[in-house]
Amino acid sequence: MLDGYRFRLYPTREQQQILLRWMGCQRIIYNAKVQEDRYYRRFQRRMVGTAGMEVPIDQQYSRFITEQTAFLRQVPPQILRNGAVRWRQAYQRFFKKLSGRPKMKRKSGRQSVWLTSELFEFRPIVDDTTGAVCGYHLHVGTDKFPVGSIPYVAHRPHGIPSSLYIAIEGGHWWLSFAAEDPTVTMPKKTVDAATEQIAEDLRHLSPEQLAVRTLGGDRGVAKPLMTSDGHVFDLLPVQKTRIKKAWRQHKRWQRRASRRKKGSQNQKKAYRKVAHYQQYEKNVRHEYAHQTSHALVVNAANDLYVFEDLPIQQMTKRPKAKKDVAGHFLPNGRAAKAGLNRAILASAWGQVVTFTRYKALRRGKLVIAVPFAYSSQECAECAFTSPDNRPSQAAFVCQRCGHADNADHNAAVVIAKRGIAKLLSGEPLTKSHKTTRIFRKLGPERSKVTPGETHIRRAPSKTDMHRSQNQELRGVIRETPTSTR
Repeated sequence: MLDGYRFRLYPTREQQQILLRWMGCQRIIYNAKVQEDRYYRRFQRRMVGTAGMEVPIDQQYSRFITEQTAFLRQVPPQILRNGAVRWRQAYQRFFKKLSGRPKMKRKSGRQSVWLTSELFEFRPIVDDTTGAVCGYHLHVGTDKFPVGSIPYVAHRPHGIPSSLYIAIEGGHWWLSFAAEDPTVTMPKKTVDAATEQIAEDLRHLSPEQLAVRTLGGDRGVAKPLMTSDGHVFDLLPVQKTRIKKAWRQHKRWQRRASRRKKGSQNQKKAYRKVAHYQQYEKNVRHEYAHQTSHALVVNAANDLYVFEDLPIQQMTKRPKAKKDVAGHFLPNGRAAKAGLNRAILASAWGQVVTFTRYKALRRGKLVIAVPFAYSSQECAECAFTSPDNRPSQAAFVCQRCGHADNADHNAAVVIAKRGIAKLLSGEPLTKSHKTTRIFRKLGPERSKVTPGETHIRRAPSKTDMHRSQNQELRGVIRETPTSTR
């Protein structure tokens, strides 16, 4: 089974400068493709269509290497090619309606470079006594553009990937890739097939037996996760205190950076401080999501986990502007909504469910999502639903049967019952996924073939570009294998 890995990387100062140059050149090619596409769509669309030409959607990049950009020749050509491939993959996601059009990549924030198999090599470290492979040395670069061996800390065993990403964020270097996980022993079937098989096995149980094996979870802002067995999962008080302190330092160093000379070393130091304090909260939330998901799936008493299907992206949208008759803007509560959005995103709702889903699947357990409508107003005993059942934010009192309970715990029980009903209804729990992969898969192992420089053109159209995905046929996409080491 393919699994994701993310390890700390420790390059030297000289290696950091080379990798930063690679990142910048790959970003330049990506942004050049974005600018070229915008030019055709904004200015040349009508003229190109009139002349009978076609709007190019290709992976060519040689036209961007000119006398002004001669520095692009100081990096391996695979770096430039991968920048064009990343742009085309982003456009493929747009054609599949999975995301928007490719946007310009900024120089600030997280920076990464995509390396294919021609640019790196994992050299095994063999134990002299046992002869077993106890680790790897990461060797990056080519004969013409060497980087050298970069040490990294692998906290768990991993396989050999076909490509990897090297990134820098908050002053820390990271190595991330996807490879076969030797420790995961799952049946040789897809994730959807494994999910449906587990669901079919659970359907043989009676509703009373499922009620004992099911754990519902209600997600909120004050309490990030409340389960139907009465447990509350939240950050530790010391973590909350440190996050508040880090947030104050984050804003303080932002003010200091804005007052310093633009582009100076002192301003860069201040921005590194800003990234450092911002990274702390992110790491704490990530650790909380992993610890919470682990605590849920290791409990042998539960086989089914049910969560609300919350539209987090829609819930955290900014409010629309309001105007009066004269055209003046009216108060729309954007400051309060911004605080609520910040609290929702800081609760790690999505990460907890994502981590619980794949960890439960490895243990032969199931995670499903149910509709969230009126789950906080429905009684867990008699299913009576009314807004009057919530006399306060924390209390729940049913107006029909008189059932009284904590509001979050009652909602968790309701969610668990909805999950049991959805499972026993027999409806499929998986949906068809839209794939954007353009790599071939040869045999049981991942392909070493990397996409080459292909020239693909799409016929012009006067319709909206969002509907232009029907103009590109699958048979037109060609994959040109390149030489591998």
